Amino acid sequence: MDLTPKLDLFSIFIFLGIIQGIFLLGFFLTGDNLKIKSNVFHGLMLFSIVACLVEIFLQYSGYIIHCLYLVDFSEAFGLAIGPCFYLLVVSQTGKKITWKHYLHLAFPVVYFFLQMPFLILPEDAKYNAWIYSYHPDWPYRTYHNTYDPRLFWVTDHCTEVSITSLSIYFLLAGREIFLSFRRKGESFFKTSNGALQFLRWEILQMLFATVGIVFVKIFHEHDTGDHLFATYIAVTIYLTNFRIIKDSGFFRRPSLAEVQKYKTSGVTTETQDIILNNLVELMNSKKPFLQPDFSLPSLAKQLNTSVHALSQVINERTGRSFFEMTAEYRVKEAQLILKTSPHFKIEEIAEQVGYNSKSAFNTSFKKYTGKTPSEFRSGGGR
Repeated sequence: MDLTPKLDLFSIFIFLGIIQGIFLLGFFLTGDNLKIKSNVFHGLMLFSIVACLVEIFLQYSGYIIHCLYLVDFSEAFGLAIGPCFYLLVVSQTGKKITWKHYLHLAFPVVYFFLQMPFLILPEDAKYNAWIYSYHPDWPYRTYHNTYDPRLFWVTDHCTEVSITSLSIYFLLAGREIFLSFRRKGESFFKTSNGALQFLRWEILQMLFATVGIVFVKIFHEHDTGDHLFATYIAVTIYLTNFRIIKDSGFFRRPSLAEVQKYKTSGVTTETQDIILNNLVELMNSKKPFLQPDFSLPSLAKQLNTSVHALSQVINERTGRSFFEMTAEYRVKEAQLILKTSPHFKIEEIAEQVGYNSKSAFNTSFKKYTGKTPSEFRSGGGR
């Protein structure tokens, strides 16, 4: 029996996933990002996933021998993944989060307290629990329980409860996403809407993760296959990190020379005319400004021009900044929806035209129309 911790390809992948997850938490749960509820729920879900990965890494690699008090500590976190995913989807669809929604997080908290009889067991008992799951052929330490540490049914059937939780919240979230696609009149596999693409990415990840966990549990006794789906989850964290970096615009940022107000610009008048005509046509036909992640770099990419050239055209030929131009297009679109769709809530319209919050939408709308959206609607669109 060798108690020396060992690292292989799986454990390295899982460990790197943990590091990436902690890195991403710094974005989701700090600064202004906390003002957006979808970021908060995404961060909480990621935190729960990282907690599960930490335990799987420790137990699979054998490093748990140095911290036996952490055996099975992440079970409640695993039960929080489904509710956090559902709340992430609900917040991303534009629905208002009420106190009732937070009740979905009650069961993981209750489970934690129900698991307490096991969590306070001495190290010998934790050691036996570890080798029972990962090394069932190893000898046990001598220890006799004075009480049943898995007194409650749910804590004695954590795997079944966890899979059931993930399945239920996958279905609930899937329903919300389906209704969002239908409300927008978009195809699930062909949408160009950034918010819907994000929801599609998330629901597919949850589907593959849930199915993967089920298969692993079917074909592996105890927890001996946990490293397999943990590796998959680690890979999804890598992909999330890649998407955030890819969409950040960092690699399309203007150079220091471009910051000078077009002093030495080589963009000719003819080129400006072409860019302006293409810009107006794109904004009126495809309406990219409706996407919540609409940005100057992404617009420049669609127009096949540089950020510098596009910024110059917008500033000099329209007399507005990129953000002012975006706000005007969004407000005009909102005016049209307010006139033609009286049954839509203001929050829904704000989300449809690319705003992440109702307050930001109201501020922009009043700036360009002199009225709030509600006043504009009650006045018959005048």
